[in-house]
Amino acid sequence: MRKQYGNKRPILPDPKFNDPLVTRFVNNLMLDGKKSVAFKVFYDAIDIVEEKKQDDEKTALEVWKDALSNVMPHVEVRSRRVGGATFQIPMQIKPDRKISTAMKWMITFSRKRNEKSMANKLAAEILAAAKEEGAAVRKRVETHRMAEANKAFSHFRF
Repeated sequence: MRKQYGNKRPILPDPKFNDPLVTRFVNNLMLDGKKSVAFKVFYDAIDIVEEKKQDDEKTALEVWKDALSNVMPHVEVRSRRVGGATFQIPMQIKPDRKISTAMKWMITFSRKRNEKSMANKLAAEILAAAKEEGAAVRKRVETHRMAEANKAFSHFRF
């Protein structure tokens, strides 16, 4: 497609929580088309979060959503060539991209953790991100710092 963006397909809500955001997360978590395995990993991770969380008035799903919002970046740097030099230009991120970036970071850094199973890794990353800790939150802070450092080039907008 040259001129227009493709239209978005509607994402069906998941069976347990009836939330399309959960399905989107599971779609990112899935490997080799094994969606049922990805759902099992996610639901097990949510059960582990339910056991380990300190805040009693929040459900495990709310803890996960808080963790996701703590990981979401608001600005990112994009490369742009101007007169032979490449500049890193800070730009606002669209809301849809914010969510997908946060999900990808959370899944990537949970896969790199040292716990036994993927459900334990994901649960540990969710709990850390909910407390504004963990590698995914560090990545967001690093991205914001990079954008702040390159604020002088923001007049080169696309």
